[in-house]
Amino acid sequence: MILRAENKMQPIKHYVKMLLLVSFAALILDVIISMASISLVQQQSAQYVQDTADLYIDKINHNFSYLNHFAGWTLANDEDVETMREHGTAEPEFIKARNNLYKRFAELQKSYGKEYNFFLYLSDRRFLLNTAPMSLSYPEYLTLKKQMTDYAEDKNIYDKFYSQWTTIRLNDNYYIINIVPYHESYMISLISTDELIRPLREIKLGGNGYVSLANAEGTTVTDPVSAREQSVQPFDKSMLLKLLQIRTTVIREFSNASFYVELSVQFGTFEKIMIAQLLVVLLAVIIACYFCFMMLYFQRKVLAPIKNFSNNLALLTSNGEGIDFESSQIVELEKVNRQFIEMVKQINKIKIDLYERELEKQKIQLDYMKLQIKPHFFLNCLTTIYSMAQMQMHKEIEQMTLSISKYFRYIFQNDRHFVKLEDEIEHARTYLEIQRQRYPHAFQYRIELEEHTAGVKIPPLVLQTFIENAIKHAVSRENEVLVQLSVERRADKEKDEDWTEIRVSDNGPGFPNAVLEKLVNGMPLDQSEGTHIGIMNTLQRLEYLYDRQAEVRFSNNEGGGACVILCLPNFPKDEPEAEGST
Repeated sequence: MILRAENKMQPIKHYVKMLLLVSFAALILDVIISMASISLVQQQSAQYVQDTADLYIDKINHNFSYLNHFAGWTLANDEDVETMREHGTAEPEFIKARNNLYKRFAELQKSYGKEYNFFLYLSDRRFLLNTAPMSLSYPEYLTLKKQMTDYAEDKNIYDKFYSQWTTIRLNDNYYIINIVPYHESYMISLISTDELIRPLREIKLGGNGYVSLANAEGTTVTDPVSAREQSVQPFDKSMLLKLLQIRTTVIREFSNASFYVELSVQFGTFEKIMIAQLLVVLLAVIIACYFCFMMLYFQRKVLAPIKNFSNNLALLTSNGEGIDFESSQIVELEKVNRQFIEMVKQINKIKIDLYERELEKQKIQLDYMKLQIKPHFFLNCLTTIYSMAQMQMHKEIEQMTLSISKYFRYIFQNDRHFVKLEDEIEHARTYLEIQRQRYPHAFQYRIELEEHTAGVKIPPLVLQTFIENAIKHAVSRENEVLVQLSVERRADKEKDEDWTEIRVSDNGPGFPNAVLEKLVNGMPLDQSEGTHIGIMNTLQRLEYLYDRQAEVRFSNNEGGGACVILCLPNFPKDEPEAEGST
């Protein structure tokens, strides 16, 4: 009851309503965010354009003020200008003074830009001289000379032009001009209107944004050029609804000038992005509504019968028998209901049969592996006892018989998969004592067991296989062999678990190279001639009992002899306790 209260289920209509509500809220939120984002971007872009234009216009105003002051000072104080007034144009003094003046204005032009042109006009001689490299064409130069002749005859020229920059048209091009009069001399500063506003055209003003310069009458004296270097039409507010484009116009005036600059910033791209976002959201809402409709239809025609089928599956008993299924309008689902019950019954029966067969197979395989020991050891022991009896070695016969009895009792009475390590060590000691009685003075053995190994369990008859292999291949009548058995407990900090490391080594000839190579590479050994059966059986048992987590390492010692290291994980928790040998 508590579980049902905490996990209260809702009908599908509830989720449909929630889906529609969330979609509508997301739509409204998207519209608000889009409008706010576009407004913010417009404000930031307009402010950026205004700040950039102000910086540039301040720089131009400073240039205009300095050039005006420099021109007035030159006319009033420069000796070269005075010399040019007093001498004819062909006299050496005039030419020298003209060259000196040209050099100074050429340096001035390098500081303020090659787009600036500087001229000296002597009205009494109607002589116009460029005092720096000029960018005007010759027809424009002649037009400027004619204009200066007309200006010189105007008595109000001082009021019109002194400290005042204004626009002038030379043929088909507009220029910004400043005239500084002094007696019969005039210093002229000239710059093209397009060159003046060229840096402002590098500002990002949108795809069709433009910069233009207008005079005091509002006449545009430059061609509006977009950021794409294409001519555009000036902004017309009537185009707003037609093209869905929004422009922001920034106007900035120059000080001591009769013209101003106009920057038109286009934001149409942002509105297009907003429309695209709205269309995407609208499409999502349409899809959500269609999905909700399909869910309602699917719920009535499909989900309801499937839900009934699912409830019936949950009520199936452990034997595969279910309650009576309610009739369904779907023929295929009704057939599945009936067939499923029969399938569950068959699966349970097959699982039980397979489980029993697997257990029987494993038991037979383990028993076979344990008992797959050649009888030559038993026969050799009987032969040894017979030889001792002939030599009337009664005490040795008693000890040998007792050891053989303990040896075979451990083998045949042990029917567990795992035994205590102490019992397995004692069995290995018994085997070694039997071999010492058979081969006296042929070998010695040493067993080292750590205290922490108490309670450890390993598979039975594992140690005997490798110790028997050491006795068989290492012991000889020529040299005394040392067989060592050591057991240690190791800790793996990364895996947070312990394992048992068992080392069996000798100082005999070691493994043959061909056999050692196969053992290291995990390749099976040849058992066709009845050899290597014990090693292969032991490896198979370890692989099965430890689920391939046990590790066996084979090597030859540097000083000679074979070495086998067994790394065995902990004893499985679900394994029944092993009974000790008696």
